[in-house]
Parts: sequence; structure tokens; C-alpha cells
Amino acid sequence: MNHFPIAVIMERRKLQNRWVDEAWEAVGVVPAFAGGSAEGEAGEPPRHILAEADRDQWLFAGFRIELFRDEADNYFLNMSSPLPKVFVMWRKEGALAEPKAVSASYGEAARWLDSGEQVDGIPMSREMADWVGDFVNTHYKPAPRKKVRRNDPLAQSRERT
Repeated sequence: MNHFPIAVIMERRKLQNRWVDEAWEAVGVVPAFAGGSAEGEAGEPPRHILAEADRDQWLFAGFRIELFRDEADNYFLNMSSPLPKVFVMWRKEGALAEPKAVSASYGEAARWLDSGEQVDGIPMSREMADWVGDFVNTHYKPAPRKKVRRNDPLAQSRERT
């Protein structure tokens, strides 16, 4: 399987702040399997799944994590961290903050951040981490070590003569 279907949970917290009324963040990524609670199609309206006095949550279905061989180094960096994450890029459009893309690549998340996007890292489930880990074990090839030439002032003077 080259992709992992997921749904993203976005949360809005109400703030007691003079300048800002609310704060948004991606707080969960759940597997989306046929018949499961997170199943859905891309473009399907979000489901309001939690309503409390100080926070609300919405489930956005229809996303999937895809793995690509040219990103294997970045997946390796993610998997070798103490807490592997799924990165969710989102935008505030209208009344809701909506996830736009998901990835397991550190590099892709960094590119999103560099371009000014909102990105949250969500801890990866064990099942998802096993799947990405299998991909990394199959496709990651460490870069060959290069011989480092030390700066030897005597060697430079010998070359001139």
C-alpha cells in the first residue's frame, strides 16, 4: 500500500484575550478505514464532533499520507526522532480552519513553513509509524560518507614548492 487513509481533527479554542477571540490547531490524525468512524471522501463537509464551552472539534475526512522514494531521507529523520509525527498544513478560510495537506516528511513540513503556511505536528499512531518505518527500511539509503581532508598548513606550503 503506497498511501495511508486518514482523517484530521481540527480544534478551535476560545480565548479570553483582548486581541484574539480564538486559536486553531490540528490536534489529531486518525486512520480512516472502510466502515470506520473517520471514513469519508475528500471535499466532504467536516463533521462537528465535540462542542464544549471553551472548545470545539471538527473531523475532516478524505486525506491520505502518501510516501515517495525521493523523500525517504526526510521520513528517516521523522522516524528517528523521539516522537514521529504527521504534519498537517492548514488554512483559516471562513469560519473554520481547514486542513489542506498531510505528510510524514520533515522536508515537506519545512517547505510549507518556509512558504508561510500554518503547520502542526501530530504524534503518529503506532500503526502508522510501523507503516512508515517499513517504507524507510526498504527505501532509505544513507548517503556515502565523504573523506574529510583536514586543513594542514604544512601540506599547503609543500604543494607550493
